Order: sequence, then structure tokens, then C-alpha cells
Amino acid sequence: MERIDETRLPNHIAIIMDGNGRWARKNALRRLAGHRKGADSVRNVVRSCRRLGIKFLTLYAFSVENWQRPEAEVSALMSLLEDYLRSELQEMNDKDIRLMTIGDVDRFPGKTRKVLLNTVEKTSKNSGMILTLALSYGGRDEIVESVKKVVRDIKEGRIKESDITRENFSNYLYTSDIPDPDLLIRTSGEYRVSNFLLWQLAYAELYFTDILWPDFSEESLFDAVADYQKRERRFGLISDQLSVD
Repeated sequence: MERIDETRLPNHIAIIMDGNGRWARKNALRRLAGHRKGADSVRNVVRSCRRLGIKFLTLYAFSVENWQRPEAEVSALMSLLEDYLRSELQEMNDKDIRLMTIGDVDRFPGKTRKVLLNTVEKTSKNSGMILTLALSYGGRDEIVESVKKVVRDIKEGRIKESDITRENFSNYLYTSDIPDPDLLIRTSGEYRVSNFLLWQLAYAELYFTDILWPDFSEESLFDAVADYQKRERRFGLISDQLSVD
């Protein structure tokens, strides 16, 4: 595990949690066993980020494309989400963690949606860390929905076309209440963002690892943060412009 500087932590970490199915195959288990082990990794990484002092953590938990998976697997994932939320509610409140969600959760089964919204409501006063679950989420869908909101506001006279800037367009996104990610982590050796936070990742540092999500540990997280701290974030400037006299 690499040493990290706790004075230069990323404010917001986003994670594409990939590899549950491959982990199950590798261990000659059913796919659901991989998802259950992946839920353990979620629990451990949330705890690690809270201890480390990360303010915002966003996890890509269920994409809009995931609805195309076999019905039995989708149903099992919904049950697994319900179990996770119920089991973690007390700890979220004890550790001052607020749960938020982004995506089209109206597509979720009523029972799952009820458990999700109940957890969101019961943690809404917490402020130590914001944990956001991207559920039934797609980056392109988010941008399209945001454009529709902009058009509606222009038609209804609340804003003018000239009022739209990159900064205030962000207010129409699902993530309007949280800052853009500083660090994106993707597990399992895939090198793509898979329709995740397409607008918000514009200046994020990207970190890819071959580790399958169920094997992603606190040590793995610290390695990603240490790698992030070695990078120079210039945001289009040159190094000399970032130096302090």
C-alpha cells in the first residue's frame, strides 16, 4: 500500500464498480455470489472513505443498460440493494453519512424504491460524507433530461438563452448539489467510462485497475488515491501558471 498525504485528498471520488460476474466465474460461483461479494466491497470502501475524510463518494451501482440483463438477475440485484440499504442505515447515521441517489429510480420496483427513498430521507440530516448511488443511471440520458429542463425554462420565461453557461447548466444535472469528481476509479481492467457522469468527468483524473470489484480493498483505494496525488491537475493551464510565488 502506497503512503498517502491526508492533506491533499480528492474531495470527490467516483467509482465504476466492475467485475462481479468475472469474479464469480473465476471462483466457480454463481453470478449472484459475485454481486454479494461486491456488496461487501461497497461496505468496506464506504467505511474507508469515511475514515479517510473523503467528502463525496459516488458509486455506479446500476446503469440504464443493466435493465437488459436477465430478469432473474435484475430481481436479485433489487433484493440485494434492499438488503444493503436496510443493513447499513444505522451505520450511515452513526457515521454521519448522507445517502443520495441519481438516475431514474421511478423505474425501480415499488418495494425497492420505498426502501431506497426511506434511507435517503432518514439520512438527509447527515453531513459528514455524501454517498451517492447512481441507480438506473445513464450519462447521456442525464444530459438529454437536463436539456429538456433548460428548454422548458426558456419557454416559460424563467431564463433567456443567453443565460445558459457551462456553470449554470450544471444546475440542471442530477448532480447539481455535489461537486464534480476529482478522481474516477474503474475496476476489472476495462478502460472506458461506460456512460457514467459524462459531463462531470471533464477534468477528473482517471485511474484504472485490473482488480475485480469484489477484491477491491482499502489498500486498493489508498493506492488509487496515492496515484492521484502524484498527478498535476492543470485544468488547461501550464505548470508555471500553477506555481505559487
